[in-house]
Amino acid sequence: MSAITTHVLDTALGRPAAGVRVRLERAGKPGVLATGATDDDGRIADLGPDRLDAGAYRLVFDTAAYFAATGQTCFFPEITLTFALADPGQHYHVPVLLSPFAYSTYRGS
Repeated sequence: MSAITTHVLDTALGRPAAGVRVRLERAGKPGVLATGATDDDGRIADLGPDRLDAGAYRLVFDTAAYFAATGQTCFFPEITLTFALADPGQHYHVPVLLSPFAYSTYRGS
């Protein structure tokens, strides 16, 4: 399993957000570490390597394309979440609850 996974739920439609493109970056450093798109259950289980060094990372969600594909208004065309990995041996799950005019996130399990 990847060190970092994500799950996107569309709270406006009451279902998983399938097809959301996501990229993983190291905060403060150029380049993309991994890319993926959410599956029919809104999950990406194989986003990047099995182990990452401690430090700050970023997940960038392309919500504009998702909202266009589902016929919804888009206020947040992109969501960028920056978070810190303290323990390289742990798994980090970063879910997003999404709607056209709001989003929230938390560290999942």
